[in-house]
Amino acid sequence: QVQLVESGGGSVQAGGSLRLSCATSTYIYRTYCMGWFRQAPGKEREGVAVIDSGGSTTYADSVKGRFTISQDNAKNTRYLQMNSLKPEDTARYYCAAAPPWSDCTVVAGRDVFRYWGQGTQVTVSS
Repeated sequence: QVQLVESGGGSVQAGGSLRLSCATSTYIYRTYCMGWFRQAPGKEREGVAVIDSGGSTTYADSVKGRFTISQDNAKNTRYLQMNSLKPEDTARYYCAAAPPWSDCTVVAGRDVFRYWGQGTQVTVSS
């Protein structure tokens, strides 16, 4: 069974930073497409940032220049560093994984992603 274990999140003022973590198995980490989605109350779940097994990343236009995916190969963990946070970034953030043959881009859509973490809340106050 695929597990995606998330941590991080919390509450921060606008302009602040947070880092989300997503740990998984070695096989998933090395072969699958992984990314983060977010869902605010009353809104659709949207792609935020995605990384393929080769390390190529794509970001939603709304977070480009502010969010960055990094990784720690020794820990099978990827991170979403979120800087210059805005109130509109407030949402529940989910780590997700898609099979390696998938369209591994942030615009591919949530249906491509087969496995999901439990989610973590990010709240940005003005």
